[in-house]
Amino acid sequence: MKKNDPERSTDKTMRYQLYGWILFVVCALLFIAASVIDREPLVLAGSVIFLLACLFFLVPLIETIKNDRGGN
Repeated sequence: MKKNDPERSTDKTMRYQLYGWILFVVCALLFIAASVIDREPLVLAGSVIFLLACLFFLVPLIETIKNDRGGN
């Protein structure tokens, strides 16, 4: 594999995107926990919607990564 291999660069980019989305999910879970502790229903609703949005973005990214690695 060459040092400037485009496939390797794409894999690295996808991995960083995955790590970023995982951090967003962790943040959403922490916001949910804080809103439950503080009994803030509006913050809870916003945090759950944020978590769902993160998951919607994660699904196609994970499928793309699996397909690129030959998995089904």
